[in-house]
Amino acid sequence: MVKIRLARYGRKKHPVYKMVVVDNKKPRESDYIEYIGTYDPILKTGNINIEKAKVWLEKGAQPTERAAKILKAFGLEEIEIPKGK
Repeated sequence: MVKIRLARYGRKKHPVYKMVVVDNKKPRESDYIEYIGTYDPILKTGNINIEKAKVWLEKGAQPTERAAKILKAFGLEEIEIPKGK
């Protein structure tokens, strides 16, 4: 299954996340299929390519709970936020 999720980058005590499309069996910072954008949780800023996200959602990619909340905050209103475990 293909997921849209966050991969942690940045420095110590200041994370920056890349939003990527990846196979769900791969580790968090492994090779990804496509890069969608970045998100800084401390400054609450980022640049997410909503068009790429829409394309992957139409192909069947499932966003994680956090990725879905970020996509919704950046303007993708028709996304459904999955429930946690």
